[in-house]
This record gives sequence, structure tokens and C-alpha cells, in this order.
Amino acid sequence: MSSCEVASSLVAAQHGGEPLLKLDSVGKYFGGLAAVQDLDLEVRSKEIVSIIGPNGAGKTTVFNLITGIYRPTTGDIRFDARSISGLTPDRVLRRGIARTFQNIRLFNNMTVLENVLVGEHTRLKAGVLGSLFRPPNVVREEAEARKRAIELLSFFGTELVERQDEYVINLSYAARRRVEVARALASEPKLLLLDEPTAGMNEVETLEAVKYVRRLRDELNLTILLIEHKLTVTMGISDRISVLDYGRKIAEGLPEEVRHDEKVIAAYLGTPTTRAERKSVD
Repeated sequence: MSSCEVASSLVAAQHGGEPLLKLDSVGKYFGGLAAVQDLDLEVRSKEIVSIIGPNGAGKTTVFNLITGIYRPTTGDIRFDARSISGLTPDRVLRRGIARTFQNIRLFNNMTVLENVLVGEHTRLKAGVLGSLFRPPNVVREEAEARKRAIELLSFFGTELVERQDEYVINLSYAARRRVEVARALASEPKLLLLDEPTAGMNEVETLEAVKYVRRLRDELNLTILLIEHKLTVTMGISDRISVLDYGRKIAEGLPEEVRHDEKVIAAYLGTPTTRAERKSVD
């Protein structure tokens, strides 16, 4: 058994049991175009799993399938041992899957705090009448929601807490990314999907993002599935990596296994592998 196979066994033992998320032969077709084909993917509790691949490989389509934006054409998606195929996004969220987006989707005409509070709506019990007449239980629930939102902002340090009443449009790009993550956390997910969490960030901001992704798993016990184009990020943060190309999974394994896989190198470089090309991927 190779050292990589030994490491794979250790990861499986550490994150044992039934997969929290399982995609079984999942496909998505738009007319005659196959965006995703026969995809098998497993994510176990408290793992950090990355999906990588060239532009157009189908990565975001996979996220859209998991979160109910798209319905699978073929196959099944199971979360926490129950099928979620065909569920609407709000029902998927209530099951315990939250996500961020490649392009930040915050409400720019709302404050930092208000954006996070939006993420709590699935856990609040007050209905229309409660919101209108505001009995004591509703007031208490709103106060608890506000306290929880501030706690989530404080996960990223003091800046967001100090600027909680500012419109998010006034924040830096990296800070808005953190607000979006806080909003996703407000729904109390078991699985967090991060779509390019370091996109548009400089080196310092990227390192900070990597740190908080690790903390999300280690301190909040979250399971994380992420899409990321920066190989230095995925290689340094992932327990396992799945590689897509033209909608198909072409490789999967530990970072070191994927880094030296011939098919992965060819997919990224588009040319036959040479020693020099290997070094550029490394």
C-alpha cells in the first residue's frame, strides 16, 4: 500500500460512518448539453472537500443541484441519509445545507446586521400576525436572533461587529465575503457550500479566508464542500479533492494524489505532461 493510500485510509477512518452528503450517478442536461455526467461524490461529517476543475467543468452546476436550484436529470442526491433530489432551495436550506455564491449576493441597501438576520428567517417562529402585533415571545425571539447574528459576525473578529449598522456596500470585498458566510451560518447548517471563497482577494486576504474556513470546521463542527480555483488554497486546506472536467469526475483523492495525477495536469494545462509542466502545477 502506497503512502497516499495509507493517508486515504486514515482520512476515511477519521471521518467514518455514512456520508453526510452522497451524489449517486448524478447528471444534469440542458437540452443536448451535458453539464454534469454520472457524478459520484461523497462528503463525510466534518470533512473539508474541494471540487476543482477548469472553467466550464460543471462545478457550480453541482452546487446548484445540491441546493435545489436545479433538479437532477439522472441519479439521486442524499443528505443525512434522505433524498433531497427535487426539493426546492428553501426546503434544502431547512434540511441543513447553506451556501455562498461565486458572485456575492448580499442586499446592498441593508446593513451588515440586517443581512445576517435575513439568514435566520428559516429558524424563526413568528408569523405574519406576530410580526404585526409583536407579542412578548416575538420580541424575545427577535432579541435572541440579533444576539446570535452579532455572535456570528464576531467569529470573524471585531471589524464586522463594529460596522454592523453600516450598509454592506461600504465594506471591502473581503469583508462582504465574510458577511455572506455569516449569513449562511445564521441558518445553522450541517453542511456549508462555499463557492470560490477567496475569489478576488489578495494574498493576505486569501490567507485569512483559509484560516476561517478551517475554524468553521474545527470550532463550529461544520462539514464543508468548496469550489476554489486557487490550487494553493485547495491543496493546503482539503481533506480530499474531486476534479471535474467537462462535467465528469476525472480524479479524486488526497491533495498529493490529485496534484500528481496525469489527467488533472492535462485538464489544467491542455498539453501532454512534462517535468516542467508538473513543476508549474506544483
